[in-house]
Amino acid sequence: MLDNLVDFLGSNNRFTGLLPASIVNLGQLGRLDLHDNGLSGELPSGIHSLKKLNELNLADNDFSGNIPEEIGSLSMLNYLDLSGNRFSGKIPLELQNLKLNQLNFSSNRLSGDIPPLYAKEIYKSSFLGNPGLCGDIAGLCDGREEAKNLCYVWLLRLIFLLAGLVFIVGVVWFYWKYRNFEKEKRAIDKSKWTLMSFHKLGFSEHEVLDCLDEDNVIGSGSSGKVYKVVLSNGEAVAVKKLGRSSKIADESSDLEMGQIQDDRFEAEVETLGKIRHKNIVKLWCCCSTKDCKLLVYEYLPNGSLGDLLHSNKSGLLDWPTRYMIAVDAAEGLSYLHHDCVPPIVHRDVKSNNILLDGDFGARVADFGVAKVVDTKGKRPKSMSIIAGSCGYIAPEYAYTLRVNEKSDIYSFGVVILELVTGRLPIDPEFGEKDLVKWVCTTLDQKGIDHVLDPKLGSCFKEEICKVLNIGLLCTSPLPINRPSMRRVVKILQEVGAVKLQKMVKKDGKLSPYYYEDASDHGSVA
Repeated sequence: MLDNLVDFLGSNNRFTGLLPASIVNLGQLGRLDLHDNGLSGELPSGIHSLKKLNELNLADNDFSGNIPEEIGSLSMLNYLDLSGNRFSGKIPLELQNLKLNQLNFSSNRLSGDIPPLYAKEIYKSSFLGNPGLCGDIAGLCDGREEAKNLCYVWLLRLIFLLAGLVFIVGVVWFYWKYRNFEKEKRAIDKSKWTLMSFHKLGFSEHEVLDCLDEDNVIGSGSSGKVYKVVLSNGEAVAVKKLGRSSKIADESSDLEMGQIQDDRFEAEVETLGKIRHKNIVKLWCCCSTKDCKLLVYEYLPNGSLGDLLHSNKSGLLDWPTRYMIAVDAAEGLSYLHHDCVPPIVHRDVKSNNILLDGDFGARVADFGVAKVVDTKGKRPKSMSIIAGSCGYIAPEYAYTLRVNEKSDIYSFGVVILELVTGRLPIDPEFGEKDLVKWVCTTLDQKGIDHVLDPKLGSCFKEEICKVLNIGLLCTSPLPINRPSMRRVVKILQEVGAVKLQKMVKKDGKLSPYYYEDASDHGSVA
């Protein structure tokens, strides 16, 4: 009965599945319109049997596979619409045999070249939406070029990624080789080190040498880098490294710098090696080779007074703490000047050379430019370096170029002014003045309240003013007017003793802080 079917119009339905193979048996079929359904799969073979078919519309389905070549044998066909499917492969050349009024292969997955008959601008819209399709029609190959460009982009990304990976692996490898080289070099050089100890040691020089990495650098003093070394027993030591510069091109300059470094090393070893005092930094030992010298000190966890006082941690330094630091440092310098035989001049007293232990007890450190005072009329060994640091140098040094105990006292006076004012020895606010001149000028013009560090409050104002006067006395322009360090210690202790007496009268008991002060420092009643 269906053999005589001429028109099969089934568009806009919900047909799914495969197109029945029996449809090719409809020999009288002239129109087959099944567009806008859900049909899928490949077209059945035998379509060439539909000799009278003049319209084939299978648009907007889900057909796949290749377009059958046999469609080209349908001589009556003048309308062919296969758009909106998933047809792939090439467009059969046999379709050029058809005399089509309407042709649409758009929005498929076709590839290859368009048959020459249809590779014309008027058919352009019939082939759009097929990324792999190409021909002599402008714009049709954009998709292919875009895909090709995308491939190039990903290829470049992959190349850069691999190059970056190779670079990182190379850096890690070279770093590992460098570390191994340094360890091997250090192991070879260990046998060349000479150790001189000044106390009973619980460690070897090899243990110290293994930890001299840049990661362990904690600062740079006036005479070399300083490392923190944690020993196997858990204790820490500070290691100062003195080495001759290898970056100086002038040979004579290189020799001079090496001589200065040797002088510094000898000065520190000669000075600290024989000193035993609670307020002088302890030198455990020294290690030396021809080109490098190490000084191993006790490690003081709170760092230098200068770093603490002039940073955002200055709030840790209340007045009792600052006072005790002043007393400790004064006792250390007094020992050098009066109890060492012969006396020793530090020559670089400053807040950065006063180190603080865990309880903020002070130690005088950095004796790289220290000098034994000549007591027998012999000229001391000369050192090719300026003695002192900017802001701490006594005024008479400018015209005498000589340093003695009075120079240390002046520098210590500047440290006292730092403790009282909280200011640096040199500050842009001072203009051409230094801290000493600024304090004197401000006292005359504005009064004491504009000089004292506001962080100290008013509770200890009387004692602070007395210590300020001691600082001004130590920084007298004339050396003869400066008290000895022994006298400085005494008058500093008297300030603490007066405060202690007031507290006894007021509270009837001793403050733990000043009780410790009285026992440790011999406060004068």
